[in-house]
Amino acid sequence: MAYTISSILAIYFVLWWVVLFVTLPFGVRTQSEGDETIPGTEPGAPIATMMARKLIWTTVLSAVIFAVAFLFYWLGFFRIDRLTELMGLSHWSTRSY
Repeated sequence: MAYTISSILAIYFVLWWVVLFVTLPFGVRTQSEGDETIPGTEPGAPIATMMARKLIWTTVLSAVIFAVAFLFYWLGFFRIDRLTELMGLSHWSTRSY
């Protein structure tokens, strides 16, 4: 099965969002941890989210993860018959598609 450009972009897009949600909590300082608490706000509200840094890290980490996964696909580790064997569904691998 060959990837098309649109499926490559879709897989990368989904991976990018998953990695973004993983990186969001890192480095966030709350108002209760800092010196200032704004009256009427939640003490756990963030002071500085550092979103630009997180977006850069998300892009870099997603590219590395995607490159490794694509390399494994290209080397044949992600073939459907191999994956079904690993999951214990080897009787499905004899079916022709």
